[in-house]
Amino acid sequence: MKDYITVIGGGLAGCEAAYQIAKAGIKVKLYEMKPVKFSEAHSNENLAEVVCSNSFKSNLLTNACGLLKEELRRLDSLLVRIADETQVPAGQALAVDREKFSKRVTEEIEKNSLIEVIHKEVKDVDFDKEIDVKNGIVIVATGPLTSESLTKFIGKITGEDKLYFYDAAAPIISKDSINFDIAFYGNRYEQEKKKDETIDEWKERQNNQEESYINLPMNQEEYENFWNALVNAEVVTLHDFEKREIFEGCMPVEVMAKRGVDTLRFGPLKPVGFDDLRTGRRPYAIVQLRQDNTEGTIYNIVGFQTNLKFGEQKRVFSMIPGLENADFVKYGVMHRNTYINSTKLLDNTYNLKSNSNIYFAGQITGVEGYVESISSGMVVALNAINDFNNIFGEEEKQFKEKIVFSENTIIGALAKYISTENDKFQPMNANFGILSELNGKKIKDKKERYMKLAERSLAYF
Repeated sequence: MKDYITVIGGGLAGCEAAYQIAKAGIKVKLYEMKPVKFSEAHSNENLAEVVCSNSFKSNLLTNACGLLKEELRRLDSLLVRIADETQVPAGQALAVDREKFSKRVTEEIEKNSLIEVIHKEVKDVDFDKEIDVKNGIVIVATGPLTSESLTKFIGKITGEDKLYFYDAAAPIISKDSINFDIAFYGNRYEQEKKKDETIDEWKERQNNQEESYINLPMNQEEYENFWNALVNAEVVTLHDFEKREIFEGCMPVEVMAKRGVDTLRFGPLKPVGFDDLRTGRRPYAIVQLRQDNTEGTIYNIVGFQTNLKFGEQKRVFSMIPGLENADFVKYGVMHRNTYINSTKLLDNTYNLKSNSNIYFAGQITGVEGYVESISSGMVVALNAINDFNNIFGEEEKQFKEKIVFSENTIIGALAKYISTENDKFQPMNANFGILSELNGKKIKDKKERYMKLAERSLAYF
């Protein structure tokens, strides 16, 4: 076996992994193609470039990303520490001076004598060449804009049908925030009132079934108000390279709506096969929510892939009856994003099931966001260190078991989410909806519930 660990990609996940491995006294070869070659979205020559927003989101423990950062602080995350050191005023959020952040990360990585930074594009990983996935531990952390050449290699080791080239995801809602005075369970046609049922019997039957769909009926006025807001809402401006790939694959709900006021009613909002529990008649339109995790705590809005700005999604989609107080655990996105179908390929340490020498980390795994990427790099590093010590370490350094974080933590819940089989898998941010539920009495107040979840998580650390 090679006496070093290879990390491909010098972004947030790759740098965190390299740092943690070197801290354990193990040599690292870190490959980064910049400045030899830049992706369409990168321009800074430094490592750990922050490409989009400079915000690492909230620092509050009642925010899932805030809790995730605190979990990582307790594990001595290099990148979260530098984010704290280079922060700029942003209220309760942690925002960074992006130039200083990347520069400081680069300095920390380059001054470490155990980390060799190699500036070259990795186009293929051949078993007989310097990056040896047969006789060495390799971490692929190449991000959502992986180069075309390396994408082909990843396709070979994961299967072309399990590699995605854009992220076209619908918003995801916390089930606890849905108004069930309006919403009801049921699958199309199975939910219609039977001829011999009374209204009360029919309603009782609907309320007693928990199908994989939750339905939100709309009358004509509600639908037309929603449609007007949707077609006039602000959208995100895409890069040219994103437009080419996205619109060939799917259509944003707002683009579909602009084709005519009734287009959605004959598409994802068609009311056929449903009765409205409030009226006993077919609704004018209906929005469906599909269960998004095994526990049934989060649901996605069916057919609502969107390019609306996040604030606009909150405003417009909250107009749907039953979602007036919706808690959006993930907003819809449509942008260039290469990621693997981790639910079929990886275990809950981000290790490739078909080759235990290979780990994936960062957004290519389906975790979405800066801090989430750092989290995956941390988990991968600790397990790669474990693997390395099992081969080369002295007896007291050998740990046979994988390091799996509790699903009561955000770190562990993210790892579980991306490794649990799901035919509708889509990238996921940190959110409380993916944590296991609290034991005991249900807490209705959201902030109080989130604080209890945070306390439980930090007790684990």
